[in-house]
Amino acid sequence: MNKLVSVFILFTSLTHISASLLQECESGLSDASWTTPLKEGDTVPSVTFKNRVRIDTEDDNPFDWLDVTSEDYFKGKRVVLFALPGAFTPTCSSSHLPGYEDAYDKIKSLGIDEIYCLSVNDAFVMRQWGIYQGLEEDYTPGSIGTFMKVKLIPDGAASFTRGMGMSTIWEKERGFGERSWRYSVVIDDMKVEKIFVEGETKAPVQDSGPDPFLVSDAETMVEYLTSVQNK
Repeated sequence: MNKLVSVFILFTSLTHISASLLQECESGLSDASWTTPLKEGDTVPSVTFKNRVRIDTEDDNPFDWLDVTSEDYFKGKRVVLFALPGAFTPTCSSSHLPGYEDAYDKIKSLGIDEIYCLSVNDAFVMRQWGIYQGLEEDYTPGSIGTFMKVKLIPDGAASFTRGMGMSTIWEKERGFGERSWRYSVVIDDMKVEKIFVEGETKAPVQDSGPDPFLVSDAETMVEYLTSVQNK
């Protein structure tokens, strides 16, 4: 009888675990931290981005792969990063990226070392999007920025996005799969100084119909940086 009870308990436990895993797979989520945004004072995730770096060559494809870490981008610097759902998508292309490109000099004058745009796209897509947007390319060999003003960061595997707690699945709504929720953040030496997360819940919404764009824009960032500088 004791063996039967043990087998029943084991079967029940395995059934519960399987059901939980199935639910996670159906929602596209594997870790609650992927959808719980970091807060002010938290350290941003230390990850490695697979980037393309310009090299000194006469080849038609003057680039090579380069691993670029979070520390390369953010350590010892005060930077602005804004993240968006996807390259070539409407709001990202018509408003989000152009707004920061236009405000680049103003934002840098407010105590910011660099401005980055991040999306869950690969390095090839991000470069072509930047060119399509009319961003001025940086032709310096060894440059990891690719562009002269706003620098584009390819988070192709969503490692940084997950670490920031900004992962969202847009499979049913847009067929995107995993992407970044829209937000902007001031990072001071790897720590979150200020973060602006879109939406009423201030957290990623899975398969969201709306794609809110109210607080992660360049104007809001300029207002914040100005208020801090004037204190």
